[in-house]
Amino acid sequence: MEKINTILNYSLQFGKIHISVKIFLIVTIVFIITAYALKIFRKLFTKKFSEADKAKFSTVFSFIRYFIYVVVILFTFDNVGVNVSSIFAASAALLVGIGFALQTFFQDIISGIIILVDQSVHVGDIIELEGKVGRITEIKLRTTRAVTIENKVLIIPNHKYLTSSLYNWTENGVNTRESVMVGVAYGSDLALVKKVLLEAASSHPKVLKNTKPIVLFTSFGDSALEFQLIFSLSNSFQAVFVQSEIRFEIDRLFRVHQIKIPFPQREIYVNKDF
Repeated sequence: MEKINTILNYSLQFGKIHISVKIFLIVTIVFIITAYALKIFRKLFTKKFSEADKAKFSTVFSFIRYFIYVVVILFTFDNVGVNVSSIFAASAALLVGIGFALQTFFQDIISGIIILVDQSVHVGDIIELEGKVGRITEIKLRTTRAVTIENKVLIIPNHKYLTSSLYNWTENGVNTRESVMVGVAYGSDLALVKKVLLEAASSHPKVLKNTKPIVLFTSFGDSALEFQLIFSLSNSFQAVFVQSEIRFEIDRLFRVHQIKIPFPQREIYVNKDF
């Protein structure tokens, strides 16, 4: 028994901090109990969750769990007689340095938690951030992955959601309104122009039939009468391709009906008297 007490009371010194084998065992037992209790809590709390919600909760819970571990360990040290303030004093400079180095990291973590809790962005959504457009494929605690129209993987630090303006193209539904701008020469038959533009949009297979295209006369330009052709798509991720194909069709129909697309011109008069 005396040998066991000797082993348990054997202590290691780290500067002003003394930690015995007994204290180490107590902390280890408390840590194991805490880990087991958190595991049971997570299972009970997420029992009725869907698989998607369970995955989101696990991501957030993993961050909270590490925080609880640190608090429990420090609380246990304090209760068994270890001077916790000495631990903080010994590691103050190190913690400050780590804090500065991990500032952006923690911003990403907090932003990731906000995204998962707020549910403003989901996997499959099409977003626009800082001029880049992509479909979200994965939301992690620190980063979000999206695939661009060019099939490139875009890795977005989560703090960008808090510091930049984010456009969610599909939050109100998968159907979106897109448009094509076009100008025609002054003197053109505007009724014919409207008819041709509507035909160009309506004939495209990916333009939704239950929402009719609209033609707006937007402006009297410097060298053209300007129109906006508005139509609806069920997959806004393909909008640039549909817009391109509709522009080709507009050009073809304009040639058939002899509707001219003007370009800016300048006339220069030369006075020969000078």
